[in-house]
Amino acid sequence: MTRTVPAPLPPDLFDPDCPVPTVPVLGGKKWAWRILRCLEGGPRRFSELRVPLVGITAKVLTESLRSMEQDGVLERTEFAENPPRVEYALTPLGRTLLGPMDAVCDWSRANLAELLAAREAFELAER
Repeated sequence: MTRTVPAPLPPDLFDPDCPVPTVPVLGGKKWAWRILRCLEGGPRRFSELRVPLVGITAKVLTESLRSMEQDGVLERTEFAENPPRVEYALTPLGRTLLGPMDAVCDWSRANLAELLAAREAFELAER
């Protein structure tokens, strides 16, 4: 059986002008996708976000929201009321992430059993 050897990877495979490290893919930000999903239906207050985000601390939620605001995917609006009120909402840029998120969720649902089986097989082989 003859095996075809693929061509070596070129040293310029990744464009040096591509800002990949700075693009907010959000995949590495643990809570970002869940926050996006919470804001999909419209603006929410901080306390509203904490309800479905079980396990997140106030500090981590604050840091996540601030980071996502910095990336331009959500906006923070302060209302001059007493007591003060703040709401978070997706920006048009943030809304563009919903379609790709749906695709990844669909892929995950369709392939979850196979993924879990592969992990289990790998762990058994490692023992």
